[in-house]
Amino acid sequence: MMITTGTVVEGKVVIGDEPLPEGSIITVLAAIDDGIFTVPPALEAELDESLAEAARGETVSIEEALQRLSVY
Repeated sequence: MMITTGTVVEGKVVIGDEPLPEGSIITVLAAIDDGIFTVPPALEAELDESLAEAARGETVSIEEALQRLSVY
């Protein structure tokens, strides 16, 4: 997994210096002029609960998080 940035060129996302492997599945979060985005109510509730868990110290290490992601 990696985080990178890109630019839209002729309607396509172009990644900078380090190209992604062919067939990579990506998630795109586009910055809109006002910098505000909306999420569905169910996702907003999930995000709120995640923030509350973090505030209570209910977190996992980066190693464990990456290990959990690798099963997918």
